[in-house]
Amino acid sequence: MKSKNFIAYLTLSRKEINRILRIWPQTLVPSMITQSLYFIIFGNFIGSRLGDIAGVSYVAFIVPGLVMMSIINNSYTNVSGSFFSSKFMGSIEELLVSPAPNWVIIAGYATAGIFRGILVGLLVFFISCLFTRPQIHNIIIVAIFVILTSAVFSLAGFLNGILAKKFDDISIFPTFILTPLTYLGGVFYSVKSLPAFWQSVSNFNPILYMINGFRFGLYGYSDVNIMMSLMIIIFFIIFQISLIVYILQKGYGLKS
Repeated sequence: MKSKNFIAYLTLSRKEINRILRIWPQTLVPSMITQSLYFIIFGNFIGSRLGDIAGVSYVAFIVPGLVMMSIINNSYTNVSGSFFSSKFMGSIEELLVSPAPNWVIIAGYATAGIFRGILVGLLVFFISCLFTRPQIHNIIIVAIFVILTSAVFSLAGFLNGILAKKFDDISIFPTFILTPLTYLGGVFYSVKSLPAFWQSVSNFNPILYMINGFRFGLYGYSDVNIMMSLMIIIFFIIFQISLIVYILQKGYGLKS
């Protein structure tokens, strides 16, 4: 049974990964172009007028935020779009009636989301090397925060794909919640430069902890406690997995 579950997991994740690579002009290129524009506009044009932040140039300072932004958006979009498309076309029913347990389905889709998030993140990081020379303070911390963050938003995309009733529904969360939280998560600035009130408000933004965890891995600098950041991310992963398993068992949004 364990070998069959593993084969099912590999089959599902391979199918989703092949889809990502097959339509790479849609899945990989847009983020590379967008982040390149950010580096040109904010890094070169605006950053040249600003001083260093935490001992690094402004263009180097925004590298972790822009890389993490691409990881978050791609991990989320990949799973939400793919799962909802399967649900919309009715092919998800074949997967639900198969012997594969729910955790295999979750892991298969999440793996593909993590794969796309990390792949795009690497591409954006390589692009950043054209504009600055980002350092790597601790490669282990970098890897931990990249993988866990992509896992969080892959699961969030899975959850959105389950609950969405129409295609427009999968764009509501990223447009009205995810994008504002990302921009207010310290991508382009240090929260320590904000007034005390807005620093307190920013502490309720989970993306702040993800970006700063990655920034610490690159430069050894963070606006927040790294262990707290790690615990918050793990909490979101456990919470989302529990919620998704419960919804799949109940069949909400999946069964007529």
